[in-house]
Amino acid sequence: MTNASKTATKPKVAFFDFACCEGCQLQVANLGESLLDILGAIDVVEFREVMSEKWDKDYDVAIIEGSITDHHAEERIKKIRARSRVLIAYGACACIGGVNGMKNSFELDEIRRCVYGKDFKLFDSVKTRPVHQVVKVDYFVNGCPIYPPELVEVLKCALRGLPYTVPDNPVCVECKLNENVCMYDRGVSCLGPWTKAGCNSWCVNNGNICYGCRGEVKNPA
Repeated sequence: MTNASKTATKPKVAFFDFACCEGCQLQVANLGESLLDILGAIDVVEFREVMSEKWDKDYDVAIIEGSITDHHAEERIKKIRARSRVLIAYGACACIGGVNGMKNSFELDEIRRCVYGKDFKLFDSVKTRPVHQVVKVDYFVNGCPIYPPELVEVLKCALRGLPYTVPDNPVCVECKLNENVCMYDRGVSCLGPWTKAGCNSWCVNNGNICYGCRGEVKNPA
């Protein structure tokens, strides 16, 4: 088998960004050797952060960062979904709306006027939505930014057609496993008891509090 035919058999994976800071894509670029291991099994055909090439055929896996905040984005994500066998939402913006969702607490025209001034009606803007409120999402990778090893595991599951189950417990469980001193014992407020696990409590491991970026757990501690 030639190298060209080997490449042709690899799953075609594409990364896309919508309303976001693109910090999750930077986490992908920072995966190092773990990323190299995955790249040996896939063919990345689109990834604006690191390449200029475009792909005009279908995708085996589309990985989406960012929330949907205007009609153009809604149309674009629907087209990507139609071309994708599997779609992964990664990062808080894509999974739960993220920071962009703050504008939903206000009257939309008020926010548009504040941002765009008197000509605000010229700019397309709608209520912020996570990706799954617009198209079907097959896998979620929560976090702001994502916990890179989790994306690796989710992508492996997606390529093998296997389910990925996010732990149904709070970050506190991972903190205890990592032998962290509880922030509440230090007199500091922390959202770990209310936040979905799966990040290996990496913020607390590094001396910070949990900010709740992975979304609310069903059964808080």
